[in-house]
Amino acid sequence: MSLDNRPVYSGGCQCGAVRFRVEGALGEASVCHCRMCQKASGNFYLPLVSVRAARLEWTRGQPSHFRSSNHVKRGFCAKCGTPLTFTAPDGVALTIGSFDNPEEIAPVIQWGTEAKLPYVDALPSLPREETMADLGSAPYLADLVSYQHPDHDTETWPPEDRS
Repeated sequence: MSLDNRPVYSGGCQCGAVRFRVEGALGEASVCHCRMCQKASGNFYLPLVSVRAARLEWTRGQPSHFRSSNHVKRGFCAKCGTPLTFTAPDGVALTIGSFDNPEEIAPVIQWGTEAKLPYVDALPSLPREETMADLGSAPYLADLVSYQHPDHDTETWPPEDRS
């Protein structure tokens, strides 16, 4: 929370080249299934939250943009490709997964359901495993060192030692 009790959120891309801070209440969070959002995220759907009246500040770097339609441009990190924004005439939305604490932002509606992939609703019923349960097929996981930016702000990034 900020000094005046407005909520404060932070986030950024996977490599840390682009970071943001949002101060104030966010709008409704949603999941969009439209084909454009599927392609923009490289995923089944794209979870977004509107910035609305909150104050968005880019604290490190700036997103690059791709105009995906005559009304929409999408922001992303030019270094690592992380999808970050959806900008339309009604404002800016941020990708929920790019927030440092995405669990705080729960979607309340689904859009673009005409393009919803037929197996998405069955995903929760699939078997579940922890990442390390796959060591037999992926032994490299045992000594994996992540170069991903941590889920908090840092003074500088990347760290000097990346051996």
